[in-house]
Amino acid sequence: MWCHGLSHLQSRLQNLLRRGVTCWAFQQLNFKSLFPLAIHWHHTASESLNCAWQQHEDHFELQYANTVMRFDYVWLRDHCRSASCYNSKTHQRSLDTASVDLCIKPKTIRLDETTLFFTWPDGHVTKYDLDWLVRNSYEGQKQKVIQPRILWNAEIYQRAQVPSVDFQSFLESNEGLKNFLQNFLLYGIAFVENVPPTQEHTEKLAERISLIRETIYGRMWYFTSDFSRGDTAYTKLALDRHTDTTYFQEPCGIQVFHCLKHEGTGGRTLLVDGFYAAEQVLQKAPEEFELLTKVPLKHEYIENVGECHNHMIGVGPVLNIYPWNKELYLIRYNNYDRAVINTVPYDVVHRWYTAHRTLTVELRRPENEFWVKLKPGRVLFIDNWRVLHGRESFTGYRQLCGCYLTRDDVLNTARLLGLQA
Repeated sequence: MWCHGLSHLQSRLQNLLRRGVTCWAFQQLNFKSLFPLAIHWHHTASESLNCAWQQHEDHFELQYANTVMRFDYVWLRDHCRSASCYNSKTHQRSLDTASVDLCIKPKTIRLDETTLFFTWPDGHVTKYDLDWLVRNSYEGQKQKVIQPRILWNAEIYQRAQVPSVDFQSFLESNEGLKNFLQNFLLYGIAFVENVPPTQEHTEKLAERISLIRETIYGRMWYFTSDFSRGDTAYTKLALDRHTDTTYFQEPCGIQVFHCLKHEGTGGRTLLVDGFYAAEQVLQKAPEEFELLTKVPLKHEYIENVGECHNHMIGVGPVLNIYPWNKELYLIRYNNYDRAVINTVPYDVVHRWYTAHRTLTVELRRPENEFWVKLKPGRVLFIDNWRVLHGRESFTGYRQLCGCYLTRDDVLNTARLLGLQA
């Protein structure tokens, strides 16, 4: 539309030149005749509101709440919340977006106190509260954090003295559940104490906040070091820090661990805040951080043990960020299951190895390692999109049970309890 406006202006200037209009005469012309849609600012009468807006040829510009926002006209028509365009009971759009003219522009715009009114060519009126526009504008979202977090190393986490939640409080009160989820969202790990050491009680605990995600490992998994599955976890060997199910297109969101019995030594669990380590990379080597967000990698799980036959492949970068605010939301790090790197050319490969090494150094710093001994009655929840876990080798007989939770359902429970998630 702006291009059409320029073409119109160019045509009028050429006509003037062909008619022999001199420079002096040209200066005497009424420029409003050349710019029929002259842009000017509209200000509110109230100085306390501090709001101004401009109607441009191809967009609407708003200055409010110390934010400069720009809105496409189709967007403004598409997001109309009138009764004919939006069902407020179901919170769903009724308007057929494909019916909106892609060249639509409002006939009139007016501001009444804190509400903007747009009248469209067909007479339909759309109104927006100024604060709603701030919250839902690109510029507003760019400044907003989706998930507030506290990044930690071992010292920070121990100094925080994050409380565990009692099993009964977790199951029977929303306050106990909310406290648990608040800690989990902030730190990426949380503990529940005094849980009866059975698979049934662990399952009951998990179902309090989410649907259990059934995978190739079943719904609830129960394992010892019998190598009953083709995975190093089913041994007594030490496990380096990693996130699980990187070979899924969408890695499992939350992991639940409950040690039911251990008759032996060793076996402590290692926890590392992957987002804390990634933040160190961002501060020290931002170009390497960026590369880790862009190079897609394949992770693979091949299993042929007994009756278990699986071949899983997941693709994604090590670090995943929201493109509009650069907020990190997922780390996919597992050196055991990373497949052949064949998704980028050789000159990128070496730069990726350098960036991966920088991240690995941060992840392996002793001060970033938080070690905890799992014991019967203490259940650990881990944000598998953020916190890496590992294990030291152990002796004796060790039984663990647990499961994966559906991330969407955990976040849904948190939002229903009034938490930002």
